[in-house]
Amino acid sequence: MQLLTALAVLATEEGAESGGGLSLILPPTSELIAGIIAFLIVFWFVGRRAMPMINRTLEARQQAITGQLSEAEEAKREAESLLADYRAQLADAKTEGNRIIEEARASGEQLKADIVARAEEEAASTLAKARDEAQSEKSRALAEARREVGEISVGLAERIVGGSLDGKMQQDLIDRYLADLEKL
Repeated sequence: MQLLTALAVLATEEGAESGGGLSLILPPTSELIAGIIAFLIVFWFVGRRAMPMINRTLEARQQAITGQLSEAEEAKREAESLLADYRAQLADAKTEGNRIIEEARASGEQLKADIVARAEEEAASTLAKARDEAQSEKSRALAEARREVGEISVGLAERIVGGSLDGKMQQDLIDRYLADLEKL
């Protein structure tokens, strides 16, 4: 910028010495007309030959950019569709996982109930068996006690009576004695 200012000042000083500053800046008229004609020829040539090629290039570039934009939009829609599918699959997988967990929990509860029921059945069976054995042992002990009491009673009665008792008398004596014991 300073260079232009210095040139303008220098041209003004030289113009003042030679008679006019504007004549230094403007070319002679014949050169000016030749320059304008050359500019118009170049402008016409560029307008007729170069501009259509430039326009075709610009249109091709615009179409390529438009195609790329539409492809990008299509890719975006496809990506969004895939994302929605993946999210749906993930939700389905979570639901399936929760269902499997619930089934396993229910199966575990059922298995627990079955084991408890089986244990209770075994306990009841063992208790019933023990009661039966106790009852059997009680019956056996009572029978043994009756037999011994009968023998003792017969032996005592024979000593008291001084003789032997027949079978029928022995049985009556034993029954009476046991009935008296049960009353106590």
